[in-house]
Amino acid sequence: MGCCESAYLKQPNSSEKDQRRGQKYPNHHQPNGTAAGGEASGGVPAFGEFSLADLKAATNNFSSENIVSESGEKAPNLVYKGRLQNRRWIAVKKFTKMAWPDPKQFADEAWGVGKLRYKRLANLIGYCCDGDERLLVAEYMPNDTLAKHLFHWENQTIEWAMRLRVALYIAEALDYCSTEGRPLYHDLNAYRVLFDENGDPRLSCFGLMKNSRDGKSYSTNLAYTPPEYLRNGRVTPESVMFSFGTVLLDLLSGKHIPPTHALDMIRGKNILLLMDSHLEGNFSTEEATAVFGLASQCLQYEPRERPNTKDLVATLAPLQNKPGVPSYVMLGIPKGEEAPPTPQNSLSPMGDACTRMDLTAIHQILVMTHYKDDEGTNELSFQEWTQQMRDMLEARKRGDLAFRDKDFKAAIDWYSQFIDVGTMVSPTVLARRSLCYLLNDQPDAALRDAMQAQCVYPDWSTAFYMQAVALAKLDMHKDAADMLSEAASLEDKKQRGGRGS
Repeated sequence: MGCCESAYLKQPNSSEKDQRRGQKYPNHHQPNGTAAGGEASGGVPAFGEFSLADLKAATNNFSSENIVSESGEKAPNLVYKGRLQNRRWIAVKKFTKMAWPDPKQFADEAWGVGKLRYKRLANLIGYCCDGDERLLVAEYMPNDTLAKHLFHWENQTIEWAMRLRVALYIAEALDYCSTEGRPLYHDLNAYRVLFDENGDPRLSCFGLMKNSRDGKSYSTNLAYTPPEYLRNGRVTPESVMFSFGTVLLDLLSGKHIPPTHALDMIRGKNILLLMDSHLEGNFSTEEATAVFGLASQCLQYEPRERPNTKDLVATLAPLQNKPGVPSYVMLGIPKGEEAPPTPQNSLSPMGDACTRMDLTAIHQILVMTHYKDDEGTNELSFQEWTQQMRDMLEARKRGDLAFRDKDFKAAIDWYSQFIDVGTMVSPTVLARRSLCYLLNDQPDAALRDAMQAQCVYPDWSTAFYMQAVALAKLDMHKDAADMLSEAASLEDKKQRGGRGS
């Protein structure tokens, strides 16, 4: 997804930082097969340490608009969506103050999880210890959680074959972690299952670490907590199996049913009554019975009577009935594509601001640029200098004042008066109104204005940059990346003597 990761990912062999912290981490090494700052298998970055400045920049200073945790700002440990300077999307988990008072203990735990690399995990790619701050950095999964798709879906429910795939992939993730010596997963539930750019389900790596050194491992209702955890407060591999059983119930029923209630219905042979009515009978009773049987085993009161991870995989693998159908097709979402690499030529301030989606910086640049880019594009119609013309220019002037003063709604109104007359065409006004729309959460209108600016001035890089920001706001990230590349190429062409800015 762009230029070298090492420019933004600092490896923890910096003696200066170790001395400042008063800690050294001599036992931390790169995972096998990776170089410092390089790519691990499958294009996942090697694990390393981030600076707090990197993560502030990536998350717009931990803006509330970037929060993606299910409980929003109410959650004790927030998760933010962010974007590194190399344009890689990341998820950043920010722990509460003093959750991990010892930085070395936190770093050791993070490195233990960071060594894991698997296609069924949303992998951990870094961490940050800075003063009281403790943060984890993982691959970003753009297509929501299992909870969203099961409990809060809008267009379509998850079809039966996809539910079976979710169950298998998460079982495979747990089996991999167990094989690699990380069998404990804290608070496994439908919110921990994420969907990647291709719609494939993955298990969040954040559950492989507790929310605090001494904190609870389960945040869910006590009815869904393993009974032995209520007795001794300890997570064991067997308690992870209990939690997996609750996820199976979610997949079967489309609801969050207390395990005891579900077990009573299973024992009473009322399995079909538990099935999600939104499936409308589009499932195999035989397959559903097998999954209910596995859920029942996982939810046994005695931990020793529950299956292990290999048993889960062995039971679920033969049930897969649409192995050739991509996950994104079954979920009904667009196919994810990797964004093209960032152009190698250095970006202008406008290009840099748009790459970072920094609307404040874009506003400052447009104010400073004024109307110099409109030279040669103002097309006056064959009219006399009439009162209408004076009124139109007065509307533009009032729009400029509102824009400068950051009254973006008023600026939209005044610029619209100027544009609607149609006597004079200004790509700068279109770009300014496009930014106003972005700042008022109207990316569709912003995209239309940016495209119109391109029509007026086909080689104007600013028009392409504004389209890129609007497309990114619409989650059309490949198209946004294409626009950024085109804009940077136009700037490069201008520097070499061509027209464009």
